[in-house]
Amino acid sequence: MSAENWTSRLMGGLAKTSERLAGNLSGITGAARLTEDQLDELEDALILSDLGPRAAARIRGAMAQRRFEGSAGENAIREAVAEEIAAILRPVAKPLEVTAFPRPHVVLVIGVNGSGKTTTIAKLAHLFQEEDYAVMLAAGDTFRAAAIGQLGVWADRLGVPIVKGPEGGDPAAIVFDAVKSASERGTDALIVDTAGRLQNKRELMDELAKIHRVLGRLNPAAPHDVVLVLDATNGQNALAQIETFKEVAGVTGLVMTKLDGTARGGVLVAAAEQYGLPIHAIGVGERIDDLRPFDPDLVARVIAGVQA
Repeated sequence: MSAENWTSRLMGGLAKTSERLAGNLSGITGAARLTEDQLDELEDALILSDLGPRAAARIRGAMAQRRFEGSAGENAIREAVAEEIAAILRPVAKPLEVTAFPRPHVVLVIGVNGSGKTTTIAKLAHLFQEEDYAVMLAAGDTFRAAAIGQLGVWADRLGVPIVKGPEGGDPAAIVFDAVKSASERGTDALIVDTAGRLQNKRELMDELAKIHRVLGRLNPAAPHDVVLVLDATNGQNALAQIETFKEVAGVTGLVMTKLDGTARGGVLVAAAEQYGLPIHAIGVGERIDDLRPFDPDLVARVIAGVQA
């Protein structure tokens, strides 16, 4: 997918967020500085657009200090809001990098069922392949036979090896075998699927803790990344998932999926402000090449309704 097509799809995916924010900002114009009433309107508009109260308050405070040339027109306000959103997003924009020595670099991928986790693993593998890394997959979500089968299909399509076991098997044993195999092959990156059944939080926590222990025996630095996959259509509910998975799994970074026409993309800003976790990539659809490293300036301008 070309950069132009990808940007176009991102703009389409965030259209609902952009339109909601633009509608809520409509009519906020003034002199060189915004009034308290206008700042209140602006803050409300940001909250209603899923940016969350913390980010909204921060942007309000910055806008209160801003002086506009002449009068503050709607376009000037959108540009200013985009700058403030970008200031929140830039510190968390961090591509997922393969850095571990000795190899493999182990990435645990977690997320609730239905978040697009298994498909995102395939897309991450594709990104690594584009960077000329050798990749292996491990089907550690043994709770669902469908997850094992789906990951196997993606492995075949990508032409990468996969380590898997039977439904209901021991995920830690599969991860152990996968790390051993990846080490012997000289594989650069091992991406591990894990279960996402938060309704059994204690069971999931124990399972992930066991995986960590097994990895630690093979390589004390592993896992090198624990990536949480979030569904952008969940809006503020995604923040609750971050909170829970941070406790359960020690999340080190985020990937946001399903930034399509039903997305509530403002939650990217809320997550960045509240948690400060790296946002590695965002996805705009179901194609293998629709996942791309997170561009904070582009996303900020799209959310604010500024021509990207």
